[in-house]
Amino acid sequence: MADKYNPQEIEPKWQAAWDAQGLYNTVEDPDRTKWYALTMLPYPSGDLHTGHWYAMTPSDAAARWRRMNGYNVFFPIGFDAFGLPAENAAIKNNVHPKQWTYRNIERMRGQLRQMGAMWAWDREAVTCDPEFYKWNQWFFLKLYDMDLAYREYAPVDFCPTCNTTLAREQVWGEDRHCERCGTPVIKKDLEQWKFRITAYAEELLDGLETIDWPERVKIMQRNWIGRSEGAQVIFTTEAGDPIEIFTTRPDTLWGATFMVLAPEHPLVEKVTTDEQRAAVEAYQAEAERKDEIARTAADKEKTGVFTGGYAINPVNDERIPIWIADYVMMTYGTGAIMAVPAHDERDFAFAKKYGLEIRRVITGPDGAEGELEEAWSSKYEGRLINSGPFDGTPVEGAAAKVTAWLEETGKGRFMVNYRMRDWLISRQRMWGTPIPMIHCPTCGVVPVPYEDLPVVLPDDAQFKPTGESPLKYHEGFLHVTCPVCGGDAERETDTMDTFMDSSWYPYAYVSPYWKQGEKLTPDDTPWDPAMGEYWLPVDQYTGGIEHATMHLLYVRFFAKAVRDMGVFDFDEPMLRLFNQGMILGPDGEKMSKSRGNVVNPDEYVAKYGADTVRGYLMFIGPWDQGGPWDPSAIEGVHRFLYRAWSMVMDEPKPERVAAQPKAEQVRALERKLHQTLIKVNDDMANFRFNTAIAALMELNNAMIKAKETAVVGSPIWEEAVRSLVLMMAPIFPHIAEEMWQQVGDSEKGESVHLQAWPQGDSEKAKEYEITVVVQVNGKVRDKLTVAPGTAKDVLESQALASPNVPKWIDGKQVRKVIVVPNKLVNIVVG
Repeated sequence: MADKYNPQEIEPKWQAAWDAQGLYNTVEDPDRTKWYALTMLPYPSGDLHTGHWYAMTPSDAAARWRRMNGYNVFFPIGFDAFGLPAENAAIKNNVHPKQWTYRNIERMRGQLRQMGAMWAWDREAVTCDPEFYKWNQWFFLKLYDMDLAYREYAPVDFCPTCNTTLAREQVWGEDRHCERCGTPVIKKDLEQWKFRITAYAEELLDGLETIDWPERVKIMQRNWIGRSEGAQVIFTTEAGDPIEIFTTRPDTLWGATFMVLAPEHPLVEKVTTDEQRAAVEAYQAEAERKDEIARTAADKEKTGVFTGGYAINPVNDERIPIWIADYVMMTYGTGAIMAVPAHDERDFAFAKKYGLEIRRVITGPDGAEGELEEAWSSKYEGRLINSGPFDGTPVEGAAAKVTAWLEETGKGRFMVNYRMRDWLISRQRMWGTPIPMIHCPTCGVVPVPYEDLPVVLPDDAQFKPTGESPLKYHEGFLHVTCPVCGGDAERETDTMDTFMDSSWYPYAYVSPYWKQGEKLTPDDTPWDPAMGEYWLPVDQYTGGIEHATMHLLYVRFFAKAVRDMGVFDFDEPMLRLFNQGMILGPDGEKMSKSRGNVVNPDEYVAKYGADTVRGYLMFIGPWDQGGPWDPSAIEGVHRFLYRAWSMVMDEPKPERVAAQPKAEQVRALERKLHQTLIKVNDDMANFRFNTAIAALMELNNAMIKAKETAVVGSPIWEEAVRSLVLMMAPIFPHIAEEMWQQVGDSEKGESVHLQAWPQGDSEKAKEYEITVVVQVNGKVRDKLTVAPGTAKDVLESQALASPNVPKWIDGKQVRKVIVVPNKLVNIVVG
């Protein structure tokens, strides 16, 4: 009898052996088909939690399966190491964020190795390393050269007491106060850097048709980009100042009875009368403290204030009142709307509340022209009324006709508008990539020369309790010579959004820290071109759907911009995407310390081993759906590994080996084996790990029974044992490696992870006989043993002739017979 299964002994042994062998080192092999598998890189918070395991170990299993199927697999890992938590830790513990970050990285490296994953550690990248972020700065300069990076005023959350900008997570409560001092937060306009992602809006939409991504993500990105066709129309104030609006319903222009400006609109001050100024300024102050989500919530009661000013509608020269309301945003459209209450629900509610005119300009489908009880917004039914030259025009198609008329008369033009705004990358904090720009009093804003990169963060920065960026006060960092005129100048103290790092990190992995220590030029490539040519783009990406409209959109934009730099020639960064679900606490709620439902994977690894934890997380349910952690259910996976170990490692009884097996026993095991091979292969290809494990459990049970027969002396037994171990290898890498040393080719001594994936034979998997259930009025009354594929009429006649059926239909009429081939016959009587 073999030694007892002891994961605490075999797992560290094989992790060390794989490292010593360089089993997962990266090799560019032109004779093999490459497969770049990537899971989203972790933030070095200090500990891997269960969510990391749930995202990473199934990704590893899929990568291992690909490798066994002959692909040259690249499965790298790194750390998304910039961000606010490190700054908070620096302030709290009086430690530099670099120290805190690298200490956490070292701990998490050990935890990642504990998973037993096939990480390509030889290509690790840490985003806070200057040799990584110098390329962030290189990309910034390239985008600046292409007019895709620019600077403009944009609002930020600001604490007047701490005198610093705040990230969204630092603004607490419905009253929006500073997390540090409790002061009410205000909005403040600062000059900030942006990337012109809107330049690629149309291509970002079109590209969704070319990639194998979940439809949910595609829908979210389409909605976020928000393409809409309509007309740009210029209203004017009574003083002659233009007010540009965009409308998707130019056919309703004659129904505009008031205008609404965002409280921040630059014309508000000018159009506001003295009588209304106090009310307008009070409303602006209130709006200033609200975030965009609160202001635009669909269920929020709409509020506003009349400015006292009026605008002129260009289609009929009518004078209409100008209001301000916080549901209109400067960040969407033009910050001004024409309000057509008769044909827009939001405008209707606003007009009703404030007693504003509601003028109908579209009839109902029955031709009704009377007063409306609610907004009528159909684009397809009714005709235009009260619409000047367009009276009587069918509403369907009227928008295009009105747009053409606007262009002919010089009152407007056709326009495509996008909901998506440009990417604001400025962050007023220290722990991020310094933006490589210089402010010179003589030359203005000038870029840092490429050869002077990287602009390095100071290691001796002192953080204030208020959270202000120390870069603003660090003499060594701040003061610099202007590269144009040679005069005194100051560095930009904003740093880049951390999404900058994750927008190109897949490319960095192919040759991390490329051109280390070398001076850069505009014509460089941020990675080894030959390695990039071999590995890129990513073949399979995995990660959470919560990143759909930020990281997953930015990384697509970045690919297109880098392509236009001439660095590579593909359009999309990841050809395939799979979104895993979320692992929940034992109570079915999202894990959090406040709920007390956080599961520490290290504790379970210590008790059961990494293979059990990996297997349990994959067995818990469909990977894209997630589910709650069940402390009792993990025992089932652990028992399976014990049973599989005993079945494989314990020698069969000698008398069983010596006996002659029955043909039907051999055939039964062969059939079960090849059915499992086919199923597990298909499940692994489609990330159905839970059903793959269930199939392995079934095969193991069948083999335990077969081991008590003479089948153990036949070649099929050896084939089944070896195949079971090979199928277990991607999901349970350590135990499979240990078992393979006994059942594999002992002369070669090769790792199980270098073996070919076993192939199923559909002919050998065929059932010779199947059981078909016979029901009467839905209740099982008999069973038929038939050949697979038996015709419906034959199944029906055999069911009706079945000896146990007549007594259940005696004296009753057979109304119909429902036949489901290979499964059941249901006789309906009454």
